[in-house]
Amino acid sequence: MLRGNRELWFAFVFCVLITGLYGLVVLWTRAIPAASDLFGHTLGIFGFILMLMTETLYSLRKRIRSAAWGRMSTWLQFHIFMGLVGPYMVLLHTSWEFNGLAGATTLLTVIIVLSGFIGRYIYTRIPRTMDGLEIEGTLSQEALKRARQLMSLWHTIHIPIGVALFISAFVHMGAALYYATFLK
Repeated sequence: MLRGNRELWFAFVFCVLITGLYGLVVLWTRAIPAASDLFGHTLGIFGFILMLMTETLYSLRKRIRSAAWGRMSTWLQFHIFMGLVGPYMVLLHTSWEFNGLAGATTLLTVIIVLSGFIGRYIYTRIPRTMDGLEIEGTLSQEALKRARQLMSLWHTIHIPIGVALFISAFVHMGAALYYATFLK
């Protein structure tokens, strides 16, 4: 079970640090960093890597329960932390321009983050052990059944949006490489 909001505070602190660095670059260059500049690309690349790690590593750990890779609650905290910091970096990468495929990808990123907050809220309503396994009998069976149904519904929405996000992001990166690099 998630205890406290440690991962949210860590994500907040990292986002403040990244914002400070972004602010220094703005002061130094006297302009908002372009998405195609070195700093903009770096934000986008690292943000995307964090998002990809968020999705793949947590999903692998969830599906391979026999692996001794740490507690599920720790992996969920990792998932939430990376799922906030990565999209924030990608948002800064946009240079505050939301046109075309990149704009659609940013919109999907915002939707998936908001959906993640909803999922975290539902998840915390279900009592769990330190390993993330549900505890039976602590809530009335009706309340537990309702929470499981909500979690199941949330998964049917959150996962396809995440898949659409990553497909859109890969197409965006391919197009950016093609048009900005290979055609020059």
